[in-house]
Amino acid sequence: MTMRFEDPAAEFVLAVERVFGESPRVLDGSRAVLLGDLKLQLEAGERELWLIERHGVVERRLAMVEVEDDIERALREAKERLDGGA
Repeated sequence: MTMRFEDPAAEFVLAVERVFGESPRVLDGSRAVLLGDLKLQLEAGERELWLIERHGVVERRLAMVEVEDDIERALREAKERLDGGA
């Protein structure tokens, strides 16, 4: 018998790398990543993607993007917001 474990949040790390073009530092068991001073964090049962600006230990929530079916689509929307497109 073969057992298979699937973790949808694990795709989050790979999708961040594809969308942002750099390898993130993984935090909190693959539900949060760090890209420089920007923290991307999945919350609310992986239905919310929070964009959080970090300055040392101080964090400021910049925006929230709803995650529907596709984490990569939510990440593209987040990147667009950060780039000033929304």
